[in-house]
Amino acid sequence: MPEETPEIRLKRLHIRSWRRGMKEMDLLLGPFSDGPIRALNAAALDAYEALLDENDQDLFRWFSGAAAVPSEHLAMVQYIQSSRN
Repeated sequence: MPEETPEIRLKRLHIRSWRRGMKEMDLLLGPFSDGPIRALNAAALDAYEALLDENDQDLFRWFSGAAAVPSEHLAMVQYIQSSRN
């Protein structure tokens, strides 16, 4: 199987961001995947992809401030939140 190109990876992450299963998470992550995601380097994309592997209920609690964000996701959650302003 050929290696995934950066363009294909961005498209795959875009779909995963907009089709979460929980509308609130679609609305938080979808717009990020529409533009700001393109500024991420490969390591940051890895971190974003790891974040997408988490379940929506946890993600929502982290983004809403109802629960503390685990340290391995803190920088990415903060980056996504700052890109919304």
